[in-house]
Amino acid sequence: MSQPIEPIVDGIVNHLEQMKKQGVKRVNVSREALEELSQPIQIKPAALPSSPVRSVDPGKSDGIAKLRERALVCQKCPHLVKSRTQVVFGVGNIDAEVMFVGEAPGADEDAKGEPFVGRAGQLLTKIILAMGFQRSDVYIANILKCRPDMPPGESGNRKPTPDEMDTCKPYLLAQIDLIKPKLMVALGATAVEGLTASKIGITKLRGTWLEFHGVPLMPTYHPSYLLYNQALSERRKVWEDMLKVLEKLGKPISERQQNFFKSAT
Repeated sequence: MSQPIEPIVDGIVNHLEQMKKQGVKRVNVSREALEELSQPIQIKPAALPSSPVRSVDPGKSDGIAKLRERALVCQKCPHLVKSRTQVVFGVGNIDAEVMFVGEAPGADEDAKGEPFVGRAGQLLTKIILAMGFQRSDVYIANILKCRPDMPPGESGNRKPTPDEMDTCKPYLLAQIDLIKPKLMVALGATAVEGLTASKIGITKLRGTWLEFHGVPLMPTYHPSYLLYNQALSERRKVWEDMLKVLEKLGKPISERQQNFFKSAT
């Protein structure tokens, strides 16, 4: 280990001052020493304290990327391949604690290639923000990765069939297996039915913890329902479900969060 330079320099200076007092006017220095002194001083940088670096699992990233590539060229449902603009795979943090699962893309999602970007998606984003997350903190996907086709001349969105969801479900199962969320939120009756095959109505199931492939699952209303029924009491029900999600995650819940939409109950 190298010694500090300051004591060495101080010692040399003191020695030279003593020699000067003794009448010494000249110090013989070798040519090698002069050449050494003419070289630039190289200072070794001090070692910086190590800071924790978030580890990134390259296997997970690679797995999601390969799964996406497979989904984007999927031909399992010829009628959906014919009608879709693009496959809507999923979006968000692959290390997310929370995974939101809907039923299928709508027209807006089919156009953009991202789930929940229409009016219902904007409301979902507000819910996520109210929970204390950013949209980029969670993962959002649908059971069906293609927009369900519509009869000729008709507009709007239709409910995916059980066969369509069952055909596409392996992609979602692979997403869940790779992401490994701590819990999932099923958005709407169709999503709950597609995940669990349960025929029990969403009004009875919402707010009750279920399980899907070993992952806790919270059923709640689809954001589009809240656009249709804007009663504060219905919004409070969804929010109570999200409070249960936060509680299960061990997240702090502020008094303000506790009281969202409470005046309607």
